[in-house]
Amino acid sequence: MRTLSTTLLALASAAVLALTNNAAQAQAKPAAAPTTAKPAAAATLLLAQSELGFISKQMGVPVDGKFKRFDAQLSFDPKKPEAAKVAFAIELASATLGAPEFDAELVKASWFDAKRVPQATFQSTAVKAVGGGKYEVAGKLSIKGQTRDVLVPIALSQAGGTTTATGGFVLKRLEFKIGDGEWADTSMVANDVQVKFKLAFSGIAPL
Repeated sequence: MRTLSTTLLALASAAVLALTNNAAQAQAKPAAAPTTAKPAAAATLLLAQSELGFISKQMGVPVDGKFKRFDAQLSFDPKKPEAAKVAFAIELASATLGAPEFDAELVKASWFDAKRVPQATFQSTAVKAVGGGKYEVAGKLSIKGQTRDVLVPIALSQAGGTTTATGGFVLKRLEFKIGDGEWADTSMVANDVQVKFKLAFSGIAPL
């Protein structure tokens, strides 16, 4: 009996010691760091493959124009489109209607006032996927010191390593004081201006 009791006591002591060591090791082991989702890498604008244009109407006749200098920043993860960020900057002095005499007018104070406010900007506030590779980008557009909320529909497509965003929207030029003064007469120059774009990017994951 004594031998059996001694054996049982030894086994019990060993079990308690093992549990104590395991608990100490668990306390000593550092907690695993929480995992956080990596932000989407910023895409690179391919300017040579990108276009930014506008169409206005003068006395009912469409007039095509474009901007020659602009930049766009895009952070976009196709798996999390709602987390996307879009920013845009346009050099207003680069606007052209294809004729030097008209271009000289565009930069003046009554139109783009490019000397006082050199850039127009857009900053997204929300991105919504609507299916079929299409998205709605809400944001704030600033021109000549005037800022308005706009909603821009965009379609994305990919070929090789290039992602192309195409879209357009209508702005009211008088809300931004574009063509004010004597040019505020909308029978001469329509208030609605159609903005259209094609922006090519590299560095976006497969859609």
